[in-house]
Amino acid sequence: MTNIHPTAVIDAKAKIAPSAIIGPYCVVGPDVQLDDSVELISHVVVAGRTKIGAGTRIFPFASIGHRPQDLKYRGELSTLEIGKNNQIREHVTMNPGTEGGGMITQVGNDCLFMASAHVAHDCILGDNVIMANNATLAGHVTVGEFAFLGGLSAVHQFVRIGKHAMIGGMSGVEADVIPFGTVIGNRAYLNGLNIVGLKRRGFSRDDIHTLRNAYRLLFAPEGTLQERLSDVEEQFKDNAVVMEIVAFIRSDSSRSLSTPKFSGDAP
Repeated sequence: MTNIHPTAVIDAKAKIAPSAIIGPYCVVGPDVQLDDSVELISHVVVAGRTKIGAGTRIFPFASIGHRPQDLKYRGELSTLEIGKNNQIREHVTMNPGTEGGGMITQVGNDCLFMASAHVAHDCILGDNVIMANNATLAGHVTVGEFAFLGGLSAVHQFVRIGKHAMIGGMSGVEADVIPFGTVIGNRAYLNGLNIVGLKRRGFSRDDIHTLRNAYRLLFAPEGTLQERLSDVEEQFKDNAVVMEIVAFIRSDSSRSLSTPKFSGDAP
């Protein structure tokens, strides 16, 4: 255990991989598991039933695994699972799950949480998610892979953020965001497709062109959303990317769907 600084306070019951590095003034609780090459740089506190995957680095003053900020929480033995190779920057907070939400908060692999980001109880995050400075998730939020949340954005409880979506900085998100979509605004509205993100992720020109066409049809002024959704499903049934949007909209949700301010706005 030569990688543990002498000022760190580590409970004897914690499971610490031999290759983990724990810097000055860190505190690690009894039910914590740190896998290979996890690094707590300094002044990090990890509590609760928390597992942190290999290669994850946590920066000073992060608070990981403390009890949820939920008045309904009664001390149930819920968990927080953080995947591999994440970067968790200064003052980030992450809470475990609750009985009302499946008892688990889960973070994928290769994510970046910039300073003061917050992941609340029962959130489920995919791989390669980026949360910029002060971006915050309320409880029970799900975030798809490669989603990007801009600085000072806030996501309401139970909202779903689709994969490859982009949340603009300082946006308040109260409704579900479709995969590949982008939302902006104090009360966020759908502002088209995340074209820049799609190009960076290597989506083909054909896929992006098809997504544009499907988006225009889905949010056209004619008919109801359900009618337009059925039209999109029929017209683009052989395109897997578009069908991800269809499946997302058809899935059960307690929130409404983010839509453009003006139907038919170009992506």
